[in-house]
This record gives sequence, structure tokens and C-alpha cells, in this order.
Amino acid sequence: MDARRPGRDGFALGAAVTVEELEDDPHPLLARLREREPVSWLPALDGWLVTRRDLAMRVMRDAQTFTVDDPRFSTGQVVGPSMLTRDGAEHRRHRDPFVVPFRRGAVHARFAQVVADETERLIDELAPAGAAELRRTLAGPLAVAVVTHALGIRDADTAAVLGWYDRIVAAVTDITAGRPLDAGGRDAYAALAEAIGPALDRDPGASLLAAAAVAGASGGLERERVISNAAVLLFGGIETTEGMIANAVWHLLSHPAQLARVHAGPDGLTNAIEESLRLEPAAAIVDRYATADVEIGGAAIARGELVRVSIAAANRDPEEFAAPDRFDVARANARKHLAFAHGPHACIAMHLARLEAHTAVQRLLARLPDLHLDPACPTAPRGLVFRKPPELHVLWSV
Repeated sequence: MDARRPGRDGFALGAAVTVEELEDDPHPLLARLREREPVSWLPALDGWLVTRRDLAMRVMRDAQTFTVDDPRFSTGQVVGPSMLTRDGAEHRRHRDPFVVPFRRGAVHARFAQVVADETERLIDELAPAGAAELRRTLAGPLAVAVVTHALGIRDADTAAVLGWYDRIVAAVTDITAGRPLDAGGRDAYAALAEAIGPALDRDPGASLLAAAAVAGASGGLERERVISNAAVLLFGGIETTEGMIANAVWHLLSHPAQLARVHAGPDGLTNAIEESLRLEPAAAIVDRYATADVEIGGAAIARGELVRVSIAAANRDPEEFAAPDRFDVARANARKHLAFAHGPHACIAMHLARLEAHTAVQRLLARLPDLHLDPACPTAPRGLVFRKPPELHVLWSV
């Protein structure tokens, strides 16, 4: 597609953006874009970037005009067709077999004790040391344990699953940044699919994946596609939960006065996690492709062009959130964030992710006295597509 197309002219801010800026601390830049170029052409991303909340919701809600169903879609290139890469009736065919088990009531009834037990086990291992890197000793392992249990993937090796997941995340990020897909992402998905396959044949009462396979077969969903959708759930379940936990702990420990407010009120933690999701959504960007020429936010987008929605920018829109860069655990409308996306592709496993994050953070704060960030290892969320601290070193009293 011609990078000199006239419709892409006139976006001086977007033209100057670099991938490195978006990976590090993008929020000041995103604020300028949202104010002056709410839909802007970014050569660095070879696409349009939508930063205003109302426009972001419009794009995500209108699957007929802004679709995921395109061979360039980053996750689809790695794991193949799934509910994440289809729209309309085909999207429903992929998604419907998984809907009922991931409703809020079903999730709490089936997984609350599993999540609690696994959280306690992981903290038991950490507690005597007085120091830990929480992303890969608690957040990641908890996410892997719960989602593999949910899907009925028995005897899954946590280290192996996290390794596959890291390579899939890297592959999706590379595609988003305009880099080629290497063999690592494909190999990781192949290994993941091999581990998932046997779970399809287990008792549907003991495995959500087996139940989805039965429901999918009756709806015409092929076995291979059940596996690709399970891979999306596994990948998303790890990424969303690990990021939610790491970001929430980082936000709370970085703001002692806000942490004190959480300790003072019985319901403070629930809203604090929503506020953390607003400030640093684990998935910062979602992709769509224009199905027709369309004008939005002062930009003339041509059919076939990539439209990237910045969830991170939409979540700090001052038209919706007062003092949007402030971490405020008592923010009344924190839950109006778009961290789980919006419209037909809203995250199907959001209730499980919330359950895990709330349980993990609550138990960490309750069980590790004087929990605080390690001043020798400063950190902060970063990432182009998926944002979280690369490492989260903490200390506590023993």
C-alpha cells in the first residue's frame, strides 16, 4: 500500500512516533495524540492509531467496518483461525462453545477454591525468603496453573508452558512492530497444540476444553479449531492474568498512601485492581482492518488499512476520567476502562482473570508483612502490545 497516500498527510505527531517510545512510557505521547490527532497515521506501526475513548469504542463495536478477519492479523499469523480472528457468524461459531463455562457465576463456583489453593501454595514457597521476583514466582505460575486446570491440560509443565507463551508473545509483538515472524512463534504454538490435543478426549464434566469440543462438534467447529481457540484462551489467560497481578502489585507498592486506603476498607482492593487495569491495561493495543473507506476522528481511512486501537490511551481519556494519570483506588468510574476490550471481541475470560488477580494480590498483602518494592531493582510496566514490569522484585519482613 502506498505510504505516500494523501490521506495519510497532515499527521505530524504520528509521523514522528517511534516504536521505542510506545514500548517504554507512551502515556505523555498518547495524550498529545489524543488531544491533537485522535486518529493518526503512524508510519512506525504502518497503520492508524486511535487514541480517543469514544472513537476506540466505535471501532471495537463496529465489526462490520473494522474487522479482525484479515490474514495480516498478528495473533492469527501465530495460532491460526480462532474467535480472535473471525467476525460475524463465524466468530460466534468459534466463541459460543466456550461462553457458558466462562460466565461469572460458573467461574466462581468452579475455580474460586482452585485459585485460592494455588495462590496459598505459591506464597508458602516464597514466604520464608523475604525477597522474590513476583512475576515469575507467583503471577506467571498462578496463571499457568489455573488456565491449564480450567482447560483440563493435565501434567502440564509450568516452565514449558511459560516458555511457549513467551515465544508466542514475542512473535505477536514482532509482527505488531513490523518485524517478520520467525520460527520460534510457530514452533511454540505447535508444542502448545500437541499438549492441548489430549484434553479434548477427556470427560466433559472434568475439562472445559472437552466440554467445548463436544459443543463445538455439534456446532460444526472442527477439532483443529477447538485447539486454536484453546491456545488463544491459554495464551490470553496467562498474559492477562500475569499482567494484571504484576501491574496491580506495582501500582499499589508504588503508591503507599493508596495502599493504606486499600488496607483501611473492606472493598478497596476490588476497585484498586480496576484502577490498575485502567492505568496500565495488560493488552495495550488491539488491531482491526477497515472493510471500506471510512472517515473517523478527522482521518480518511482507506479500505484494507490497519486501524490500531490504543486501549492505553482510551483508558486515560480526560473526557471520561478526571486527573487520568493519577492512580486513585477510590475512583468511582474506574470500572469503565476498556482493558478487556469492547464489543463482540470483549475478553471471554475476564471473570477468571479478575478472580485470580484479586485473590493473588489480597493474599500477598495479607501474608507478607511490610511488602514493598526492592529499591535496588527499580522497574515499571513496559511493552508495545502487552504491558507489565519485565521483573517485579519485592521485599518483606520475615
